[in-house]
Amino acid sequence: MKIFRLEKSINLPITIEECWQFFSSPKNLKVITPAYMGFNIIDVEETSMYPGQIIKYNVTPLFGINMKWVTEISHAEKNKFFVDEQRFGPYKFWHHKHIFKVIDGGVKVIDILDYALPFGFLGVLFHPYLIKPKLDEIFNYREKKLIEIFGKL
Repeated sequence: MKIFRLEKSINLPITIEECWQFFSSPKNLKVITPAYMGFNIIDVEETSMYPGQIIKYNVTPLFGINMKWVTEISHAEKNKFFVDEQRFGPYKFWHHKHIFKVIDGGVKVIDILDYALPFGFLGVLFHPYLIKPKLDEIFNYREKKLIEIFGKL
């Protein structure tokens, strides 16, 4: 199984508490996801994020095909990091680390996404033409929205 990695980071002029409050709320994921993705949370507890939390979504990642996506918060440490892992959805493997580091004037937000595609060789073949550009587009949109919301260092 070929595992790909995507790494992105942005420096935001906010406190670590503001950062955690925003990113640890699953409902804010819709705010920083392109509308065409059809991203809707269909089930999540109204509590602070915790390890073991299950979040269920509907999403249309490609070609307008609607699918369910279930992730679990496998690790979380307030004001430092959390990890969401796919339990059911479009990827064969999905492990997304969200890391928050205090820097001068704000917080560095780091995303490290390790993922594998379904369909074996075909998934790997389509990766550079379809999946990687789509993920780059989604994370670039996320950066743009975060700058609109918080500004940039």
